Amino acid sequence: MAGAGTTRIRVDMHLHTAGSYDCLSDPDEVVRTALARGVDRICVTDHNDIAVALELKRRYPDRVIVGEEIRTAEGVDIIGLFLREPIEKGTPARETCLRIRAQGGVVYVPHPFVGGKGGGGRILGEIADLVDAVEGFNARIHFQRLNDRAVAWAGAHGVAVGAGSDAHTLAEVGRAYVEVPPFDDEPSAFLAALRQGRIHGRLSPWRVHIASTFAKLRKRSATR
Repeated sequence: MAGAGTTRIRVDMHLHTAGSYDCLSDPDEVVRTALARGVDRICVTDHNDIAVALELKRRYPDRVIVGEEIRTAEGVDIIGLFLREPIEKGTPARETCLRIRAQGGVVYVPHPFVGGKGGGGRILGEIADLVDAVEGFNARIHFQRLNDRAVAWAGAHGVAVGAGSDAHTLAEVGRAYVEVPPFDDEPSAFLAALRQGRIHGRLSPWRVHIASTFAKLRKRSATR
């Protein structure tokens, strides 16, 4: 663990931009908002796509980590970090992890104990040997015990713990983050720093889900 006084940086490891089907946030505004709120780096994890993340990485190379929140064949989400190529929606969970690893990326499991998109923890047993980190605090989870279960699972399995706002609006950006020592922009250095991380976060209000539902409906109507 880093000693007192050691410089640390803040990383929001899970957030969305207009590149997601349920988010309207301007990508550049997401970066600027994070920086204004004291967040040093962000993992841009749009649903099933990395196009916006790649462009933001080009513009803000020291601030952005390219990620993708992939909806697997099992209906459970897995995040790949440090990706160069997108992974197709509907890929089985274990194959998704293997494809992330094949790119040299980090396998990060978000909201693992939430029902539906988290699978209530059921997928973890199938992919435990491939998991690099789990999300120990997701600001959009409204039952803290589900975050606590993720932290406990990580401790029992010796994997790193992350945190993220899961922001779908600018108001949510930076509500959760992990504070880590500075790291080089590559996966192994990031994971080493994450193992020394400290989680910080505040749960978002229920109404944030209204905003993402509105965004989803607006985008759907625009394509008709």
